[in-house]
Amino acid sequence: MTPPRQLVLELPHRAAFGREDFLVTDSNAAAVAMIDRWPDWPAHGVLLVGPSGSGKSHLVEVWRTRSRAKQIAAGELILAVVPEIVASGAVAIEDAPRGLDEAALFHLLNAARAENAQVLITSETLPQGWGLRIPDLLSRLKALPVAQLGAPDDALLRGVLVKLFADRQLGVEEAVISYLVLRMPRQLAAANAIVSEIDRKALEEKAAVTRPFVARVLQGFAEPGLFDGE
Repeated sequence: MTPPRQLVLELPHRAAFGREDFLVTDSNAAAVAMIDRWPDWPAHGVLLVGPSGSGKSHLVEVWRTRSRAKQIAAGELILAVVPEIVASGAVAIEDAPRGLDEAALFHLLNAARAENAQVLITSETLPQGWGLRIPDLLSRLKALPVAQLGAPDDALLRGVLVKLFADRQLGVEEAVISYLVLRMPRQLAAANAIVSEIDRKALEEKAAVTRPFVARVLQGFAEPGLFDGE
């Protein structure tokens, strides 16, 4: 007879967004250095560019913690809120160019430069690929320094997995970490989702986190696009 499975109480696992929680490797060192350089940026704004799951949202939170910046999605930026944003002194505009009001961003960049405010804009691609219709906006954006994030490398994925397992007080062998690094999507969001599911199933089944157990959990993460996000 199959033993009953343990009922798991779903408790939220708090994501840590402090600078000390951000692991630095070759794939993100230049971007981290630019964020750490604030407020001594070479311009009134910075473009933080990297693929989905590369850690942009984490770095935004690191910057906001230090700068007390406002935060707004690119699709929510409108002309009416620009004065308030500029008056705050710093703002993070996320996920450009999704839903972008070009006139609002153009006005924001001009006002930020005039008022010595600072703007951090995140995107998966450089502005040249946004299909912008306002040439002067493209010129403003191309003049901003770029903090480039690459897809997470092996060293970063390994470090993140070790930390995530430790945060959940799950003891795993090095062989399990190596197995995951070789087979998981190259996204930090994937690491979070996979470790969360491993933790949930291990509790539910009262199972040890072994390579065969992890292999079975990974089978449920085969859908393309499942880990879209930061």
